[in-house]
Amino acid sequence: MSQISTAIATRDNGPAAVVEQYRESLALVMPSHLQQRVGAWIRNTQGLLRRDSKLMEAAQNDVGQFVAVLMDAARLGLEPGTEHYYLVPRWNNKKRATEVTGVRGYQGEIELMYRAGAVSSVIVEVVHTQDQFRFRPGRDARPVHDIDWDLEDRGSLRLVYAYAVMKDGATSKVVVLNRQHIAAARAKSDSAAKDWSPWNTDEEAMWLKTAAHRLTKWVPTSAEYLREQIRAQVAVESEQRPEPLPVAPPPAPGTVDADPDDEGPIDGELVD
Repeated sequence: MSQISTAIATRDNGPAAVVEQYRESLALVMPSHLQQRVGAWIRNTQGLLRRDSKLMEAAQNDVGQFVAVLMDAARLGLEPGTEHYYLVPRWNNKKRATEVTGVRGYQGEIELMYRAGAVSSVIVEVVHTQDQFRFRPGRDARPVHDIDWDLEDRGSLRLVYAYAVMKDGATSKVVVLNRQHIAAARAKSDSAAKDWSPWNTDEEAMWLKTAAHRLTKWVPTSAEYLREQIRAQVAVESEQRPEPLPVAPPPAPGTVDADPDDEGPIDGELVD
């Protein structure tokens, strides 16, 4: 087969073409707000493959795995290849080849919290060595973070924290992680040592992502939460709704209600 024929076959059967072939399946699992722009979602994904040769190679090595990752992003309603949802080539020792894996970014974690409908705001911030930070669990409802914006260099990353303000005004659990916590999270990543890993290309974003992900243990991230709230509200309203008063059945056709003062026939004496 010539190089041109090989290129055409790759184009028609490669990962970019497969994405288009799965258009209906992807749209089926997407949230309703994303289904209207499934075409743009697919084109953006195909563009990622064309621009990133390592990602294309990993997708070609295992197209099924690549499609599974895209289905996960579609189900969550997140845009692949962005800070919402990273597409990362990862080495698979068993296959002796790279494959595509999906990693939710911190913006994706936050979007899922908002979409669940339980929070009014989500705060995720990093603390640098030149910042002032104070949080005393059990005494402070929320952290106090002071930044000197006139500093040209705020120093290296020191801490990261995350919390949510719920719809009723309450504050969720406050997550505070230090450099040791982040190092432990990074050590669990198979691709952390790779140059293309987000741990190396966007370290601050991964600090934020780690804190946001920890926060999801205490804050709803599924739209099912909102549906359950609606169902519960409907159930309460139905219980509080008064029972309808019984209605007497209508009289049978051809009958007339008796006069309540009528004592019935009276025996009497016939008079000539």
